[in-house]
Amino acid sequence: MHTWTLLIALHALGATFSLAVGALVILRRKKGDLAHRRVGRVWMAAMYWTAGSSFGIRALHPGHLSWIHGLSAWTLVSLTVALWAARTHRTKLHRDFVVGSYFGLVGAGLAAMAFPVRLAPQLLIHRPLVFTGIVAAVVLVALAVARACGFNTRHPAAAQAEGPAVAVQAGHLVETM
Repeated sequence: MHTWTLLIALHALGATFSLAVGALVILRRKKGDLAHRRVGRVWMAAMYWTAGSSFGIRALHPGHLSWIHGLSAWTLVSLTVALWAARTHRTKLHRDFVVGSYFGLVGAGLAAMAFPVRLAPQLLIHRPLVFTGIVAAVVLVALAVARACGFNTRHPAAAQAEGPAVAVQAGHLVETM
């Protein structure tokens, strides 16, 4: 069995964070507003880190890149296309590449957990409370980041009861978050 290195741990944390933040972005109904763009930038940065950091991990074929690194390279291209599409207002292309990248991440996570010899499933098997605690902490950080970026992470009916999240100051609309 391989051991956890700082790079592998940070890669796993980045992937877990990306899963949590990505789920928040995808499940949120409102798209394209300031909060969506802010959280989307955080998600993009986490995804770039996760894909990029994989090139330093060579545990499957020590000293060599594996087929998984091909998926990481595709993810870097996919994220770049999604970012370009958002900046050029190609909404459908942006959505397609972001959703594809997210579900690619979900697939990679499932594959990582499917092989019991990998580090994450080993942690789950041998130290389930540590595994659960880490995942819970990362999800809480993702929720806090989304909230700080302006996402209302509560039920839509509760948010509606509070009223709009903008105010008028000197004739201009401003955020009240």
